Amino acid sequence: MVAKTKRLSELSGGELAELLALVRGADSIELKLTVPEQGLRPTVGALGLDPLEAQIRQVFFFDTPDLDLNRQGVAVRARRVQGRTGDTVVKLRPIVPDELADDLRRSGSVSVEVDAMPGGYVCSASMKGKAANADVRDAVTGTRPVRKLFSKGQRAFLAAHAPDSPGLDELSILGPIFVLKLNFAPAEFPRKLVAELWFYPDGSRIFELSTKCAPGEAFQVSVESRAYLESVGVDLSADQQTKTKTALEFFAGELRDGQADG
Repeated sequence: MVAKTKRLSELSGGELAELLALVRGADSIELKLTVPEQGLRPTVGALGLDPLEAQIRQVFFFDTPDLDLNRQGVAVRARRVQGRTGDTVVKLRPIVPDELADDLRRSGSVSVEVDAMPGGYVCSASMKGKAANADVRDAVTGTRPVRKLFSKGQRAFLAAHAPDSPGLDELSILGPIFVLKLNFAPAEFPRKLVAELWFYPDGSRIFELSTKCAPGEAFQVSVESRAYLESVGVDLSADQQTKTKTALEFFAGELRDGQADG
C-alpha cells in the first residue's frame, strides 16, 4: 500500500482504484480536518461552538518506549469518558479490508473505517470494548492489571497481529491526554459534525473537525463538507496533524529521556 500524501486530484489511476476499493470494503468513512492553532479561536467562533457543552475525555495509549506496536501498525488505547462508561480499542492500520480474516468480518466484532483528510487517507480495523472509568483509572495507576481492561477477543486480536510484542501488562502507559469532544449540528449544514480538542502536556493542542458517513456517500459528503467549512472561513489548506501519532511520539520521547537520565 503506497503512502498517502497526495490530494485526490493528484492520485494516479492505480492509486485512485486502490482508494475506491478501500471505500467499498469499509463499514464507514470518517472525514477529518485539523485546524492550526492560530486558527482555533476564529474557527470556534465561526462555528458557534460552546466549550461548556463539550464532553471531557481522558485517553491512554499502551506501547513500548520504542513504539514497537506502532511500528507494526497496531494501536492499543483505553479511554475514560465523562458521563458514560469508558472504552478500549485495539486498532490495526493500514489494512486492506479484503485481507482481513473472514471470521472477523462475518462476526461483526471488528469495524473497518477509512479516515480521510486533506492530503491523505488510511484504512483501519478496530476491535472495541467497554471498560468502567474506575477500572481504567485503576489500571493506569497500577492497582489493576492492564490486560483486565481488554476482552479475550481483543487480546487474541492483538496477539495475532503483534505476536512478538510484550504482554499488555508489560507495555508502558503513554498518557494521559485530556480531550474535549463536542457533537454539533450547524443550521447551514445537513450533517452532524464533531469537534475534538486534544491538550498535550507541553502546551500544544490539536483541534480536529470530523463527520462520518456511509461508504456510498463519501465523495458527496466530502464535497459538501468542504463547501460548508470554506463558507464559514475555516482554513482547509494547513498541514494536517494526527492526534494519535503526536501523542505516542510525545510520551514515548519522555520515557526514553527518563531512561537516558537514569
